[in-house]
Amino acid sequence: MTTRREKIEAMLVDEPNDTFLRYSLAMELDKQGEHEASLERLAELSQDNPPYVPAFFMSGQQLARLNRVSEARAILRDGIESARQQDDSHAAGEMSEFLASLGELGE
Repeated sequence: MTTRREKIEAMLVDEPNDTFLRYSLAMELDKQGEHEASLERLAELSQDNPPYVPAFFMSGQQLARLNRVSEARAILRDGIESARQQDDSHAAGEMSEFLASLGELGE
């Protein structure tokens, strides 16, 4: 039986620049515990033109779960700026709230 990840990877062969497929693969990698591979995929999405705003939020959340709080803060700050540049106040607000919550966690 084909896994969700295998299906996504097969679709990416035909559509290697599909943002949603690339994002979906990053999420699958995270679920499978392949955090570095997931974070690499999310970083690629955040460097697209225009950057894919949800990639910043997911990176920040994943890094926080891995206790890499200072990295999470930096990614979230970049994401907030990117969201504002794209007039996505909802995403900027969500990331700002999450960033504020990280202040309570310490390093």
